[in-house]
Amino acid sequence: MRKFLRRIIVVLFFRVNWKKLFVIGTILTVFRVVFQIYSLPNPLTEWISSPPLDVSSYQRLINHGNKSRELELSVTSDNQLKMSKHLPAVVSLNSTARANRLMRVMERRARLLRRRRRKKQARIVEKIVYPPPPVVPDHLQRFIASLTPNEALAYARREIEQAPLVTDDPDLFAPLFRNISNFKRSYEMMELLLKVYIYKEGDRPIFHEPHLLGIYSSEGWFMKLMEENPYFVTRDPEKAHLFYLPYSSRQLQMAVYVPGSHNLRPLSEFLRDYVNMLAAKYPFWNRTHGTDHFLVACHDWGPYILKDHEELIRNTIKALCNADISEGIFKAGKDVSLPETAIRNIGKPLVNVGGKRVSQRPILAFFAGNMHGPVRPKLLKYWSDRDEDMKIYGPLPTKVSRIMSYPDHMKSSKFCLCPMGFEVNSPRIVEAIYYECVPVIIADNLALPFDEVLDWSAFSLIVSEEDIPKLKEILLSIPLRRYQVMQNNVKRVQKHFHWNAMPFRFDLFHMILHSIWSRRLNQFQESQIS
Repeated sequence: MRKFLRRIIVVLFFRVNWKKLFVIGTILTVFRVVFQIYSLPNPLTEWISSPPLDVSSYQRLINHGNKSRELELSVTSDNQLKMSKHLPAVVSLNSTARANRLMRVMERRARLLRRRRRKKQARIVEKIVYPPPPVVPDHLQRFIASLTPNEALAYARREIEQAPLVTDDPDLFAPLFRNISNFKRSYEMMELLLKVYIYKEGDRPIFHEPHLLGIYSSEGWFMKLMEENPYFVTRDPEKAHLFYLPYSSRQLQMAVYVPGSHNLRPLSEFLRDYVNMLAAKYPFWNRTHGTDHFLVACHDWGPYILKDHEELIRNTIKALCNADISEGIFKAGKDVSLPETAIRNIGKPLVNVGGKRVSQRPILAFFAGNMHGPVRPKLLKYWSDRDEDMKIYGPLPTKVSRIMSYPDHMKSSKFCLCPMGFEVNSPRIVEAIYYECVPVIIADNLALPFDEVLDWSAFSLIVSEEDIPKLKEILLSIPLRRYQVMQNNVKRVQKHFHWNAMPFRFDLFHMILHSIWSRRLNQFQESQIS
């Protein structure tokens, strides 16, 4: 640049007069001053500070999914002014202000992106994408399509009776099952044949509105996944093997029951009128008197609000959490014991699932809960503050929970006690399985979930209510080797009690549905073929 200017000056010196040269020189001088000012790393509107200050650059990392954007704001440039050592350093307040504004903009964008991502994930949870159905050869599809519902049930029964022997299956752990061969073939027949018709009648919130949180959430999760299922649900009732009454006992209790009245009659009359309406509108109920219909109810009152309709309580397949065989409402072999699950996060129903190794479980037995029913006070009477190995409480004390939470107690215990409350059912059975703690079930009249296929003695203990005083002796009598096998079996059986936003084979939704399918097959007689 300087050589170029010199050449211009030499040319002008010989060809122009001195007045013109003076004007041009002045213009060049001004141009040079402006150029040098423009080339400075900081503007002239800066404050000068002393002593010299070295401000280094910094980085802020903002994550967007799997991408990272690096924002580097430099307060001082690497190409600093080549000034004398005696001159003070310069710090730009304008640059800092611009950097702060840019940071705030980027933070707002990051928050917006996180919010959009959460909404997108919520939509994914709401709209379930199911795995593809099993591949069926064309000739078998044509054969199945030619069958009436009753002929299909007869075909399924014959196939199950002739089930091939299963010794090793990648999806099933044989020691957990009573007869793994029959179960697998029955499950395959369910996947191949079963069609369920869901009645559209009924207003929200009692019908078609699942309750997905709390200890009564099992009925809600089943309703949600059943109504969204594209493979088992049919719109043609003439093709259906089962008919679903899509009501929620929890929603019915909240909508109809008068608090403090202790009167369940309005709830039972509501269901009676609903069933009578369906029987008058459609021929399907009267055709079988309700034997091919089923309901799913997890509220403690579930069995008691059925009493006003004789066929509903006698013939219908009832999937109940309150599966008490002593009261005469729940009938073992005809009805289904519904596992009671306590869901605290709809988006992540399996949050905090898992446990510790056997060597990291110093507590022999643990229980904490409200004093409901006759069994729990008896448990506290014999074992509360009596033994260091037995951590038995009422509601978990605050000073104890600050040191170790309820889930951590279960994860640190070898055995988790599951005594009945007012009713025989308890969510602690599934909680113990979730936390890989061997459940000890203390409920004499409880029909265990999936008892027709699962061997509960492989992964749990059943203790009689009268044996509570000998509880520690019973637990200590189990050899370490056997306990290790049982605890490993708890891990293996865990997947059969999982609620998944996208149902998988053999998970809790499919296990419940299979139990209902199995009951329908048991009550079916081949003489019914039309």
